[in-house]
Amino acid sequence: MSSNIKSVIIGTGSFIPENIIPNQHFINHKFFELDGRLITRENLDVISKFKDITEIEERRYADKEHSASDLGYFAAKKALESSGVDPETLDYIIVAHNFGDIAHGVTRNNVIPTLGARIKHKLEIKNPNCVVYDLPFGCPGWLQGIIQGDYFIKSGDAKRVLVIGTETLSRVTDPHDRDSMIYADGAGATILEAQMGDRGILSHKTQSHTYSEAYYLFSGKSSNPEFTGEDFFIKMQGRKIYEYAITNVPLVIKLALEKSGKSIHDVTKVLVHQANGKMDEAILKRLFKLYEISTIPNGIMPMTISKFGNSSVATIPTLLDLILKDQFPEQKINSGDLIIFASVGAGMNINAMVYQF
Repeated sequence: MSSNIKSVIIGTGSFIPENIIPNQHFINHKFFELDGRLITRENLDVISKFKDITEIEERRYADKEHSASDLGYFAAKKALESSGVDPETLDYIIVAHNFGDIAHGVTRNNVIPTLGARIKHKLEIKNPNCVVYDLPFGCPGWLQGIIQGDYFIKSGDAKRVLVIGTETLSRVTDPHDRDSMIYADGAGATILEAQMGDRGILSHKTQSHTYSEAYYLFSGKSSNPEFTGEDFFIKMQGRKIYEYAITNVPLVIKLALEKSGKSIHDVTKVLVHQANGKMDEAILKRLFKLYEISTIPNGIMPMTISKFGNSSVATIPTLLDLILKDQFPEQKINSGDLIIFASVGAGMNINAMVYQF
């Protein structure tokens, strides 16, 4: 295929649940350390420190009757509507998630059939040549799906690819773990199309660090030693993740930027996975420090985490959709803008992409 072919974003959609869960929701929870020791500090202090570190004030939880595939379907429909393309012309649907469909009130996941198959079914797509599959890749899953879609397009195997990130993390959070306050639910979707020209994906870079880092995020039992259920919940080693991310994410972004042939001075915005407010700010500072730049352009890194929390694979496509549809105050993406996308998460995995609008 011609080297002038680019993977271009032609449609976006997102679904943000309406159920707002403020930090006050956790005021009566009984929190324990990972090793089972009771946290004796007042919950008001625990929550206050949590907000200072993460910048999260509230998050969104899905309705009881909705699963991750429902949220992904809602976001996909909006992306298709905004693109104006016939769903039957999609060559691939890639669905990034980590826990499959989980019914409200349980932690048991359901992944047969795949979420991709469920969403294609809901979209009523009959074309058997529209191939669907799921991508469990931690929080960087949606961006990795975009990267895979770019490979399909560049190889000539696809003209249009729908990539969805959807998650209901509220269903796998331990009520006795203060880290549970980070997680949220939501979905975002993006359609890529093969086009000639200068717009589109310019470069990307992915790394997987597993030698020492594989279990920084893991599934485990409740932190409450008196919890009698067999449920497994999402767990993390927060300090290690923070140090890993601020050290390695800027380096991966720099590699992607170098591959694109563009300069850091060309970058208009950095759309980073909404993992932790302070961590994301530290990543940005480290990135510019690599280029010996101390003054970071104002508004270059828009953030949604304070209101939406961390919805894993859904954070970046949701952020992108809000900006492109003028639903993010004081943030716009204009023709010609150079955007960096970056994410980090379970695995541990990191990816970054450079995109020309």
